[in-house]
Amino acid sequence: MPLDLLMFAGLFVLVLIGAPIAFVLVATAVIFGLIGLSLGELNFNMIGALPSRIFDTMVSEALIAIPLFVFMGMVLERSRIAEDLLRTMGALFGDLRGGLGVSVTVVGALLAASTGIVGATTVTMGLMALPVMLRYGYNASYSSGVICAAGTLGQIIPPSTVLIIMGEVLASAYQRAQHSQGNFAAKTMSIGELFAGSLLPGLMLVGLYIVYQFVAARLKPSLAPPIPPRAIEEAGGKAGAARVSRREVLSVLIPPLVLIVAVLGSILGGIATATEAAAVGAVGATLLAGMRTGRNTWALWVAVLGLVILMVMAANFDLRLGRPNPPTADQVVLAIAGAIALACAVAIAVIWRDLGRTEILRPAMSSTARTTSMIFTLIIGALLFSLVFRGLGGEERIRDLLDATPGGPHTMMFFVLFMMFLLGLFLDYVEITIIAIPVVGPPILAAGIDPIWFGVLIALTLQTSFLTPPVGYTLAYLRSVAPPSVSTLQIWGGAVPFILLQLLAVLIVYSLPGLATWLPGQLF
Repeated sequence: MPLDLLMFAGLFVLVLIGAPIAFVLVATAVIFGLIGLSLGELNFNMIGALPSRIFDTMVSEALIAIPLFVFMGMVLERSRIAEDLLRTMGALFGDLRGGLGVSVTVVGALLAASTGIVGATTVTMGLMALPVMLRYGYNASYSSGVICAAGTLGQIIPPSTVLIIMGEVLASAYQRAQHSQGNFAAKTMSIGELFAGSLLPGLMLVGLYIVYQFVAARLKPSLAPPIPPRAIEEAGGKAGAARVSRREVLSVLIPPLVLIVAVLGSILGGIATATEAAAVGAVGATLLAGMRTGRNTWALWVAVLGLVILMVMAANFDLRLGRPNPPTADQVVLAIAGAIALACAVAIAVIWRDLGRTEILRPAMSSTARTTSMIFTLIIGALLFSLVFRGLGGEERIRDLLDATPGGPHTMMFFVLFMMFLLGLFLDYVEITIIAIPVVGPPILAAGIDPIWFGVLIALTLQTSFLTPPVGYTLAYLRSVAPPSVSTLQIWGGAVPFILLQLLAVLIVYSLPGLATWLPGQLF
């Protein structure tokens, strides 16, 4: 068997026996790289590119968004935003059949749009919502499926670390595809465009989930009976009024919605790049956490008003520094912006000091450091694996295989999506994105497939595989926090209807490419 195929087979064997994936990637690449060198089958020039590839990755402006978005999600998780959202939405809809399940889905979508972290959302919902749903007669399998499906929304609804890494890799694959066709004035694709392309499919998927839950509860009332709103209040640790007031709903919904609009709106509106918007999100999450401490409210208002003014100024004036001989009016505007930024920095420093005295900031920063280190370690390991695989001729083999696929580019794409689905059963999205897309992406994109449409289909496919038994990541997250009364088979069974809805979403986006390409075309 050729070395490139043996290399891939070795990777899967080591992954299946439970070896740490980061070490597996590096070890497999080193072993087969040495074998290839000794047999004269490895193009060493590919390996020589490793230092520059690692350096380019570590200084990539786009990937700086990852730790910022992770920090935003961790702060929101530690500040118990999800608990307030779930308690309020559950009290609002809980007296409807299936209402609590719909509340879980809505809160999952809001958390996805403000954190983008699948594991945190699933675990939070499993700890909070699952015991309440079981206590008030919800079917255990149905409840598990609702929570797992809501947890996976962080894969497709921006901002998402999946989409950030995929956008960077797809942009490189798109350029290589154009270079292979002799077009050296290649078009580019930004992470913001991929965010815009995934927004409508993500919202469509939320709609499919909600419609299914209402229909299922209507056809089989025992699955999801109505529950008293007071139950949600008690589950959240508050014995309160049976109904929530409009003021309570707005006070819980408006802060995260403002954060979502600030982050996504700045990207989709062309005001900020994904990295700049991530910084806005990190600061915004800090402000939301500061609201919960109730200390030094003056600092909170100074920071909020200052940031709003700076965003308005950035949209209407040129605030770039270092310009030679800017007009006097621009110098005045820059001085005002600098003074406002300094006031915001002082206010945020005060908020950080207050958060440091709580159990919010330190755990959030620790979790952010661990998660970011894990992601970048995987990226570096996957870069080495990819270079060795390509040096052994694996890229040409994959290209020849795809070119030989009957039926043209669309058959090729279905084959690739099916392969992505299988990989998603065993590997994390980082490994799949860094290893597979650079290999299969250029032939697919060179055949005329739109990169944004292709990226959204990959994200939906990976989201489906993360829900699929027996090794779906989201199922494992819920199993780790579900009570013993909920069996693993019940969790798997509850995921099946949502897997079918995911596949339906993939077919809809495939049949209607405009769902993924229309909004980027309008905005960019």
